[in-house]
Amino acid sequence: MNRKNFILQAICIGLAVSGMAAHAGSESFGQSVKQGAKTAGHGVADGARNVGHASARVGKKIGHGAKEAGVGIGHGARDAGVAVGHGARDGWNATTRAAKQVFSKGD
Repeated sequence: MNRKNFILQAICIGLAVSGMAAHAGSESFGQSVKQGAKTAGHGVADGARNVGHASARVGKKIGHGAKEAGVGIGHGARDAGVAVGHGARDGWNATTRAAKQVFSKGD
């Protein structure tokens, strides 16, 4: 973005300077300078607006990426907790079955 803005500013300043040279004889020099400065100011403002829009887009992408990462981590933790819970339940069931088989055979 910086190179694009630099080129745009250079073009605007170049047009302003060439306009001053071309119109120095036919109109007042002060008016030519004023118009050149106005044109350069518009170029700078347009470049700044473009930079602002680009910054907003980047910020939005970063925010959405962070949200998606957080959701992924949260879902992964939930899934791990469910798996641990199921594993503990399965282990308990296996232990109680084995204990029943061991102690029931003697009867």
